[in-house]
Amino acid sequence: MRKFMLSAAVVAALFIAAPFAATAASAQTGDSPSPSLSASQYPPDKPTRPSLAGSSVVPACEQDVPWISYEVVLTDPNNLSTGNTATLVLTDGTNTESIPLGTLVNNRLSGTVLWPGASVGPDGRGNGWPGWTTDANGEFVETTGNFAWTRGNISATIEVNPTISVALEYPPATVVCANPPGKQGSGAGALPATGMSAYVVPLGVAGGVAAIAGVVLLVARRRTRA
Repeated sequence: MRKFMLSAAVVAALFIAAPFAATAASAQTGDSPSPSLSASQYPPDKPTRPSLAGSSVVPACEQDVPWISYEVVLTDPNNLSTGNTATLVLTDGTNTESIPLGTLVNNRLSGTVLWPGASVGPDGRGNGWPGWTTDANGEFVETTGNFAWTRGNISATIEVNPTISVALEYPPATVVCANPPGKQGSGAGALPATGMSAYVVPLGVAGGVAAIAGVVLLVARRRTRA
């Protein structure tokens, strides 16, 4: 019985002394015991911010109509974006125009929209251009309205939340895409509706005069010889 009681006392003493021994060992080595962390206690990875990298807009002229082709690509692996509708915003620093593009499907969207101020007739060809309007007689006249400012120096932004800046300018194409047929804007620098360069007409006139002068000279020489 005494041996049993002695053994029990020794075991109890070991259990009591073990924590103190561990603390003393840590003090001697300078290490402190580290608490174990569960998976839920580890700090989460920093989420990836959504991006519109790869999105673009391209000006185009088809059937005398100025268009804007667009492609929107949203990268959002952590679903942080607060919207899924895209808008193209144009500004010259004073004026601003927001053009709805549509709703992204699977984080992508593409298509075309009319340039602000442009319009299309029943035949599918252009019948309205930015910076131009019709007077009481139905004639096209230049105006500072009808989005004329979009033909100048503008900046463009695609907005979904996030946003991205994209390059865009009025499409340089045929004169009837830039202006109404037979019209030339004060700052457009476009060709006449015939498609001929402004330099071709003076050259043609000069060539005709030279040809006539040559014929007259040839006839005069023949008469002199006769």
